[in-house]
Amino acid sequence: MSTVERTRPGAAPGVALPIGPRTAAVLVLASLAGLMMLCWPLLLDAQPGDRVEPPFFFLALLPVVMVMVLAEMGEGGMDSRVLAVLGVLSAINAVLRGLGAGTAGIELVFFLLVLGGRVFGAGFGFVLGCTSLFASALLTAGVGPWLPFQMICSAWVGMCAGLLPRRVTGRAEIVMLVAYAVVASYLFGLLMNLSSWPFTLGIAVPGHEGSLAYVAGAPVLENAHRFLVYTLITSTGGWDTGRAITTGLAIVVLGPAILTTLRRAARRAVVRPG
Repeated sequence: MSTVERTRPGAAPGVALPIGPRTAAVLVLASLAGLMMLCWPLLLDAQPGDRVEPPFFFLALLPVVMVMVLAEMGEGGMDSRVLAVLGVLSAINAVLRGLGAGTAGIELVFFLLVLGGRVFGAGFGFVLGCTSLFASALLTAGVGPWLPFQMICSAWVGMCAGLLPRRVTGRAEIVMLVAYAVVASYLFGLLMNLSSWPFTLGIAVPGHEGSLAYVAGAPVLENAHRFLVYTLITSTGGWDTGRAITTGLAIVVLGPAILTTLRRAARRAVVRPG
């Protein structure tokens, strides 16, 4: 016998697709691998003139991680109907990203990613972030060495949205989601800057204190300081601020209606053994 999970009127919304201990462990391992993939510039051991390449081993692991997360979520109760919701949201995100990408930091994909993670939970948000960016890259011919970094960072945006406090409702929930979206927009930009930093500014000669580039042989904290200054200068007035404003406004204007629609879909799609 199976029962469909429903939310009582006035009750705090729960996670439509909760994750079990094994899925949580897979998400943690996936996040650690992604963090190592992103932090490689700070651990780089290179000299000026050396050819610098990202860690392709970690890039190759990302598709495997996605399959593992989907498999674990499937054992936790995700059926074909939830997969259909995942496909629809990924397709919508792909189209939205094509409409806004490349125009003064306007990003229309993140608000739906935040709302989807909020309703369906951390595991769903993780996979939605990966599939949305992958689908949009195929749609806009944006496949390149930056794509795996974008996918893992977007996965974290969706996953962390699913980890926000569940008992916050009404207007307070919208305020919380807007605040989270602003912080996530800047963190996304910071991590993407980190992944491309050595390529953007090159490798400086040791003792070149005035440069914001990676300095070969310098301590990790020194290079981290240069990177943070570089990010502060390049992000606050450009792409990241535009992303934060666009996402926040979209959540304020469209958030309540979309949350209601997604929760209605979740009640119909998520079936629990009973």
